Amino acid sequence: MYFSLKKVSVNRGPIHVLKNLSMEVHEKEMVSAIGANGAGKTTLLWTIVGLLKANAGTIEFQGGEMTHLRPDEVLRRGIALCPAERHVFPRMTVLENLKLGAFLRKESREIMDDLERVFRYFPRLEERKHQRGATLSGGEQQMLAMARSVMSRPKLLLLDEPSLGLAPILVKELGKLMKEINEDGTTLLLVEQNAMLALELSQRTYVIELGEIVLEGRSADIAKHERVKTAFLGEA
Repeated sequence: MYFSLKKVSVNRGPIHVLKNLSMEVHEKEMVSAIGANGAGKTTLLWTIVGLLKANAGTIEFQGGEMTHLRPDEVLRRGIALCPAERHVFPRMTVLENLKLGAFLRKESREIMDDLERVFRYFPRLEERKHQRGATLSGGEQQMLAMARSVMSRPKLLLLDEPSLGLAPILVKELGKLMKEINEDGTTLLLVEQNAMLALELSQRTYVIELGEIVLEGRSADIAKHERVKTAFLGEA
């Protein structure tokens, strides 16, 4: 298995945020995890990258266990997180932000090649490469956060609510970019409250409620499930 969580539980104080959660992601696949606010989606991603520690269960990637690795060790293994809060460095230029995404890498020629690739994905960032991060719009900052994550050349890219707070036209644009990144060979795990976007983009979907997986399967099938149609897609 390329990537998997097996019976992972996470407590934050007295609260059981994730409960015996298992999921898997195949290489070059795009998988989504959808759920309401407070379902445990961000906790799931923070646990994968080592910002939170699992109380039970195992996390495995490319045949090796990584349950208790530090965040920098997880990144060196090839897993990068694009956070919901974006965390763009406001006083640094777009180009400086992007180069920071590659700070663990040493191959300068490959880094320049990846800069060209990122600007191909995000031409608006190339136009603004000498602007400070603080001067970008919300949509541009989201693009910068995603592009910065791509600069680490991840094998598995985790995306936390990339559509949050964006206008519908920008959400559609970001969706196309995520699909392109995935089709170019990067494996994606997409966490979203925007269930319609997640179901349209991904091959498979997990539905999380109160820290537990309550549904899983092909995204096309999940979209037809009455529970999902009522709770997430606004259909009675």
